[in-house]
Amino acid sequence: MYQYVHGGDIYSDPSLKQNKEMLDYSANINPLGIPAGVGRALKNAVADCVNYPDPFCRELRAGLSRYFFLPAEMIYCGNGAADVLFRIMTALRPKRTLVLAPTFADYEKAAVAAGSKIDYFTLHEKNEFAVTPEILKAITKRTEMVVLCNPNNPTGKLMDKELLLTVLQHCEALHIPLLVDECFMDFVKDKDKYSLLDQLTGHPGLIILKAFTKIFAIPGVRLGFCLASDAGLMDKLYACGQDWNVSVLAQAAGAAALEETDYLEETRELIAVEKAYLAAQLRLIKLQVFEGAANYLLIKTTHNYPWPEKLKKHHILIRDCSNYHGLSEGYYRIAVKTRRDNRKLIRIMKELVKHDMFNYIN
Repeated sequence: MYQYVHGGDIYSDPSLKQNKEMLDYSANINPLGIPAGVGRALKNAVADCVNYPDPFCRELRAGLSRYFFLPAEMIYCGNGAADVLFRIMTALRPKRTLVLAPTFADYEKAAVAAGSKIDYFTLHEKNEFAVTPEILKAITKRTEMVVLCNPNNPTGKLMDKELLLTVLQHCEALHIPLLVDECFMDFVKDKDKYSLLDQLTGHPGLIILKAFTKIFAIPGVRLGFCLASDAGLMDKLYACGQDWNVSVLAQAAGAAALEETDYLEETRELIAVEKAYLAAQLRLIKLQVFEGAANYLLIKTTHNYPWPEKLKKHHILIRDCSNYHGLSEGYYRIAVKTRRDNRKLIRIMKELVKHDMFNYIN
């Protein structure tokens, strides 16, 4: 039977979805919620749902073009970043794909669906799960696709920009496409210091994947996109699936979201403060916290304490990371939310430790 391996599953247990006190820390969604302008755009677009959506997302791509100062022809929109990812793999059909371990599971899933074999570049806890220059040795003439997540999921680690550029040049020399997932980059302060957006025009083998999902808190709307200067790839993306993959509602939401600049600044400020608070509090209950740049924290317990099971009884979900390639039992990912929610989470975690101390330390 097919196994769902992501966070955000509030549907398996109906009591969770119906519970107003439920807190989903398993999905890394902007805690500020849907921006007001995006909410209005969604409401106003309902009447237009009697029409088919624009198969080329012309208005949305024009907005993205102005936002990124790039030609609209370099932008492809899809039904979430995952939809775009699967189209990229279908279009390129690499025979061997190199991915990080641990990292987002759908890179492997999309590559395998397109007939690819998978090679892993393993990230090590002793290096704080950072990507090291050793990755260059892992990219060989046999490699036909490299996928990097920056910042990585679930570690939140950013790649050094100089190393990224070296990887890009190495891939280019071997004629290997490089896909960089920057879906969580909008949560990063000084993001321009780490993004490869400024390299797109001169590097046709570079593809950058982005999404509205997490940063604008609209995972239920489904909207993602990629940027690349390879015109041939763009044509293939349109040919690799149905024409109407971005709904009328999603296109309207995306166009409105691009105007929410104050919302983005408020988000980054909130995440910085609340992530520091969460990390400090989690360390007080003897959990190992790995520092990252995104809107979530990877944590580890040295004991076999079943945090997901215990917290679910209090209507709180966290992400068990034991099914990530390269991780094992005891690793969890926790999203960053508002101070009110974070205080509730920490209070319940401390109460669990206090009342279950023997099981917690053994």
